[in-house]
Amino acid sequence: MIYIIYLVFFFMILRFVVTLFNFVSDPQLRRVNRQYNQLVSVLIPARNEEGNIIDLLNSIKNQDYTEYEVIVYDDGSTDNTYTLCLDFSKTDRRFSVIKGNDLPQGWLGKNHACHQMATLAKGEYLLFLDADEKIYDGLINSAIHRMLLNRLSLLSLFANQTMQTLGEWSVVPLMHFILLNLLPLRLVFLIKNTSVAAASGQFMFFNATEYKKHQWHKKVKNKVVEDVEIMRLVKSTGLNGEALLANGMVTCRMYKNFTEGINGFSKNFLAAFNYSIPGFLVFLFLLIGGPFLVAFTTDPSLLFFMIGLIILTRIMISLMAGQNVFYNVVLHPLQMLGLVLISVFAIQRHLTKSNTWKGRRV
Repeated sequence: MIYIIYLVFFFMILRFVVTLFNFVSDPQLRRVNRQYNQLVSVLIPARNEEGNIIDLLNSIKNQDYTEYEVIVYDDGSTDNTYTLCLDFSKTDRRFSVIKGNDLPQGWLGKNHACHQMATLAKGEYLLFLDADEKIYDGLINSAIHRMLLNRLSLLSLFANQTMQTLGEWSVVPLMHFILLNLLPLRLVFLIKNTSVAAASGQFMFFNATEYKKHQWHKKVKNKVVEDVEIMRLVKSTGLNGEALLANGMVTCRMYKNFTEGINGFSKNFLAAFNYSIPGFLVFLFLLIGGPFLVAFTTDPSLLFFMIGLIILTRIMISLMAGQNVFYNVVLHPLQMLGLVLISVFAIQRHLTKSNTWKGRRV
């Protein structure tokens, strides 16, 4: 038993050190005052997004960068997504919308949509955004500056998450918690080995020439977690990729309630562990079961140390992610329960091959 307690604390301290490294290194996209004028193609795959898409299009229109084109790919929507985008495009010639083709065998919907849009894009840079986001002043200038500064082929940003309900707060913060608790984000750029990779499909900013040469989305056409796979491919070819936090310049409301969050995260959660269920279960045991074992010891010093590590970790991650510190500390037990539910559904759907998203099997 004592050795298991040692292992639990080693795991907790290791995660705390990773979080501290991220907090000190502050992997945020820096705002710049310099103005650029390269054409940027903003490419948005959309499927049944009538409740989100106009907010995103307005945010693009209202931000401060002017040299852009926007292509929305309506991926078989059964709602008013296409009509709304078509009406919007009539107000500004920089915006256009196309109806998607039938999904070819062997492709996932989002990957096919991104590939199709890239063939039409004219920009020097390709910016892929999800339809449930908003962007703000400084984003595109800062992204171009970062691309040039570090000679990047791909820059990916983890958006600030907007949460309005208890259900969202019970699930959505887990994304930044897992990311910043396990991966020193700066190392994605600094270490060229493909095993150190992270990316977010919510913001993928490519050098267009290199993208069209390598056809990144075509190479990952059947991958659920295409963003990380593309980052690995970029690095494997000797090109530079970087993943950073969005620093408030991109926001996203991923899910609007607890059920949406559980279903959304469970569709790709196992991918982060290379679909190794044993490895995933060991991680869950150390993360969630470990604190219970420490509590059973009833040793005040161990309990105080453990609780202190958890609280300090949640404070640092909340500050980096631009989230409410108090909510994340108080709701930590509820979020761990959410993680258990995500894990159960992720394993069940993986074993039964019953993962679906927006009416399609993935």
